[in-house]
Amino acid sequence: MEFGVSDELLGTIVPIVVYWVYSGIYVFLGSFNQLENYRLHSIKDEDEKNLVSKTAVVKGVLLQQFLQAIVAILLFTVTGTDTEANTDQPLSLIVLARQFLTAMFVMDAWQYFMHRYMHHNKFLYRHIHSLHHRLVVPYAFGALYNHPVEGLLNDTIGGALSFLLSGMSPRASIFFFSFATIKTVDDHCGLWLPGNLFQALFRNNTAYHDIHHQLYGSKYNFAQPFFVMWDRILGTYMPYSLEKRAGGGFESRPMKDYKDN
Repeated sequence: MEFGVSDELLGTIVPIVVYWVYSGIYVFLGSFNQLENYRLHSIKDEDEKNLVSKTAVVKGVLLQQFLQAIVAILLFTVTGTDTEANTDQPLSLIVLARQFLTAMFVMDAWQYFMHRYMHHNKFLYRHIHSLHHRLVVPYAFGALYNHPVEGLLNDTIGGALSFLLSGMSPRASIFFFSFATIKTVDDHCGLWLPGNLFQALFRNNTAYHDIHHQLYGSKYNFAQPFFVMWDRILGTYMPYSLEKRAGGGFESRPMKDYKDN
C-alpha cells in the first residue's frame, strides 16, 4: 500500500474516522432549528430522558473503539492475509457484491441473535446491555455506546465472522465496515430527513430502531443493522406508524395492541 499504510490498518482505522465524521454531520444538522420538524424526539427529550451524559457517551465510545481496534489488528495478524496477493488479482463487481451481501447477512444474523439474547438473559441485560439503553432517545454519536463486553461479543466478533465467512479482502473490508458504520450511525441519528437513502432503501432504519429504544418496544425489533427478516420470521417484529408530532417533528408509534402488551 502506498505511504506504507496497509489495507489491514486502514480497515481498522477508517471506520472509526467515518463514525465521528458522519455522526458529526448529524450533530451539525441537528443544530439548525429549521430541522426540528424532522426530529423523532425533541431536543428537550434528548436532554431530559437520557440516563447518561454526552461526555460519558463520547468516552465510552472511544474506549470501545480502542479495544476493537486492538482486536481487529490481532485478527488480521492471526489470519495472515496477504494484501499484495489480494490486490494483484482484481475481483469482478459480481464477486464483490456477493461478498458484501454475504457479509451483511452474516453480521445481521449474528447481531440479531446476540442482541436478542442480551435482552432475554437478565444478567447480561442488567450488567451489560442496559448500558446502551440508557439512551432512551438515541442520537448519532451514541450509536456505539455499549459496554466493552457487548462491543466485543456483538460488534467485534460479528464483524470478524462477516469478514472471514464472506472471503473479502482487507481492502474490501475498508468499504464494508465503513458502510456498516454509517448505517449504524444513521439508525441512531433521530432525524427523519427527506432524501435519506438509508431510510428509503432499508426497512431497518431510524424509525424502526427508535421503537426498540422506547421502553415498551425493548422486546421487539432486535434486528440490526441492515434487514428485518429475523424479526419477522421469529415474531419479534413490531409494526409501527410514523406520524406527525403535535409539537413538531415525527413520532414512531407502535401499533396499540403491541404497546398494551
